[in-house]
Amino acid sequence: MNDMGMRSKRCLSRLCGAAGLLAALLPGAPALAAPAANAGPNDALYMYKGADRDQKLLEQARKEGSVTLYTSLSSGESTPLIAAFEKKYGVKVNLWRAISDQVAQRAITEGQARRFAMDVIETNGSEVEQAAREKLLSEFYSPNLADLPPDAISSDRLWVSDRANFIVVAYNTSKIKREDLPADYAGFLDPKWKGLVSIESTDIEWMATIIKKLGPEKGMKLFQDLAATQPQMRAGHILLAQMVGAGEAPVALTVYSGEVESLKRKGTPIDWAPVQPVVGRPQGVGIAKNAPHPAAALLFADFVLSQDTQQLYADLGRIPVSMKVKTRMNNFPHVMIDTAATLDESPKWTKLWNSLFLKK
Repeated sequence: MNDMGMRSKRCLSRLCGAAGLLAALLPGAPALAAPAANAGPNDALYMYKGADRDQKLLEQARKEGSVTLYTSLSSGESTPLIAAFEKKYGVKVNLWRAISDQVAQRAITEGQARRFAMDVIETNGSEVEQAAREKLLSEFYSPNLADLPPDAISSDRLWVSDRANFIVVAYNTSKIKREDLPADYAGFLDPKWKGLVSIESTDIEWMATIIKKLGPEKGMKLFQDLAATQPQMRAGHILLAQMVGAGEAPVALTVYSGEVESLKRKGTPIDWAPVQPVVGRPQGVGIAKNAPHPAAALLFADFVLSQDTQQLYADLGRIPVSMKVKTRMNNFPHVMIDTAATLDESPKWTKLWNSLFLKK
């Protein structure tokens, strides 16, 4: 046998050995007859559906002792989320938090270097999709998947949406009356809004989704006309919401409703309205293919998709995806960003956005 054949044999032996170990941990798990092209060492565990799943998953997670989470959740959400998980299961969460593109970049860089530290990624759907395309994630089963709408599960089934961000119009309640807001974005073309409107400078997906929703001709005209009004471009959704609350930006067209809710609870004079069409940005959770704590990773995914945690999201002013949790935060027509399509078409939409709003 030549060197290449020997290496292939050793690789196959290691993969089958890992599958055998997982089968031992979870008796009754289906054997992996032949490794798939994108097979991971934890696949049998991740897809196990036996009646004793929950008990064995908890036992193994407690043996592992911890789970490492990469997320863009703000401290206001991540702190109570982690506290609830640790209290319920007795498994420690090691948190690494940053903005969404930094979360994705760290996960991808570590994966390329074959340094497997991450167990779970939870951030913007686009960034989770990037990690999936780098073959860093594995499909997983959770009984809570049955409570999600079909579009909450990615087409490749490598990640699922656990919450959403709705891009809405925010306004300072000391400067703007709610009844004066238009019903749709075209209403902001009225000259009376000139000089009052701001837009977050990276919301390319928002524009692309609305153009697709309205159709190329009508959608393109809307954004050409909107750009002609010269809205103020601001970097950062949180900063933009804060500027609205401070009265520095009386009206913002692209603010996350959850950020507004957080400021409202602190007494800030700010509110939001679902000006049509409302665009939703899915936030996703995925499990690392090579997670060092695979059982704890799967347990954490179960946890964030559970009805109790979905209700916790709602209580914190975030938008849950579970159909078992009802909230005014999503009780209006909306269209979700197609993250895979937007990534595929990124150069086209980025070029258009830059020419219209950033004058590049």
